[in-house]
Amino acid sequence: MPFNVKCWTRLRSGLVIVTLFLSGCAGVDSDAPPGVCPPEVQYSRAEQVRVADEMAALPEGALIVEWLTDYAVLRDQVRACRRVSPSP
Repeated sequence: MPFNVKCWTRLRSGLVIVTLFLSGCAGVDSDAPPGVCPPEVQYSRAEQVRVADEMAALPEGALIVEWLTDYAVLRDQVRACRRVSPSP
């Protein structure tokens, strides 16, 4: 057994302990305090029509369509948040 095996074992144990402490902090959601909703961006009717036309012109299977669908879900969540806890 090489003479430095104990050194590596201590280092590995220390890294595990540090990782556990740091991951404990990551469990806290720091985006916004409870009851505070993010702002909802408002788009004009003309902008909405333009986006719909641009989306219709996209090739079949375009990735941006999936992303915009995800964005629509987020907007729905913001609206739901506003209904539950109106901002001051």
